[in-house]
Amino acid sequence: MSDLNWQEVFELLEKGELRAASKIDGVWQANIAVKKAILEAFKAGELKEFSEQGFPGFVDKHNLPARRFTPKDGIRMVPGGTSVRRGSHIAKGVILMPPAYVNVGAFVDSGSMIDSHALVGSCAQIGKNVHLSAGVQIGGVLEPIGLAPVIIEDGAFIGAGSVIVEGVQVLEGAVIAPGVVLSKGVPVYDCVNKRALTRDEPIPKNAIVVPGSRPVNQKLEWAREQGLSMNCALIVKYRDEKSEASLELEEFLR
Repeated sequence: MSDLNWQEVFELLEKGELRAASKIDGVWQANIAVKKAILEAFKAGELKEFSEQGFPGFVDKHNLPARRFTPKDGIRMVPGGTSVRRGSHIAKGVILMPPAYVNVGAFVDSGSMIDSHALVGSCAQIGKNVHLSAGVQIGGVLEPIGLAPVIIEDGAFIGAGSVIVEGVQVLEGAVIAPGVVLSKGVPVYDCVNKRALTRDEPIPKNAIVVPGSRPVNQKLEWAREQGLSMNCALIVKYRDEKSEASLELEEFLR
């Protein structure tokens, strides 16, 4: 890997043979060499207008053009403004609804749907059969270079308008309700197991997470007197047969 230049790294990323993060012994870890290669590509790039590639008026680094797909790729990218940047992997069976954007270094596995106005940020890792609903924002993490990006594992369902940033990890089968914001600064309370998740703890497997609120801390005395509250997220249950029924429509629409 250390002997590869950024062009070779990009080719392997697009094929899915190399990833910006991988799960090693049950823990997601950033591939620092991949992130370095992406940053090198940005430095090497020169601004170019992409008229010859069919994008008149669009200017970006010459070495980071939007990717093109054919029916042989088995990817459905519906017309209407979606863009997938070079150096990202889109697996067979993925559906991209317009307008959506997938940034460099991202990985989207088979059977997943990226709905309208959804963002998959740089180096984010999206598993198999994931649904990113309309307006979902999956943040990118290029720097700090050692920080693992946002991870959405297999079978997760991310509700409309949710925001997941700062390397937060959502484990297999979790359901994030519409409008939930997950970042390192937003506390998550597991109401089922009566505990608060630690700052770096992932959203557990099969957890169902909804938006919540909590009183402001003791230091903000005036805010407490006004009865003001701050954002948080609540795990209200874990998926079972009944909760599976609410997701059957998603499979029907694929």
